[in-house]
Amino acid sequence: MMWLAVALGGSVGAMARYALSLIFIPSLGKFPWATFWANVIGCALMGIFYYYIVEKAIWPAHLKPLLMVGFLGALTTFSSYAMEVLVLWQTAQSLAIVYLISSWLANLSAVGLSYWLVKSFF
Repeated sequence: MMWLAVALGGSVGAMARYALSLIFIPSLGKFPWATFWANVIGCALMGIFYYYIVEKAIWPAHLKPLLMVGFLGALTTFSSYAMEVLVLWQTAQSLAIVYLISSWLANLSAVGLSYWLVKSFF
């Protein structure tokens, strides 16, 4: 049953990721906004899900494979991020550095802030 939950969450996460690529159409040598926002949103959701499912157990534990493994595993795109950094490095090194650092800061901030917000207010 867990495999089905991961597969279901993954299919929804993959569709969400694809929707972002339609909103923020990628272009070589340009800042990869779709991947950037997929990772920021995914990290923010990870903080929220972790708080409610793992730390406080307010939401049922069976949601962990559905949401944290399946959905967020498919939504967040670290492999795409790594490839985009490499391609940007080959074409625009300063933009590659900006993307590398801004993604790292935004994602760590998103997971930390979302966790803190739900912990503080709920």
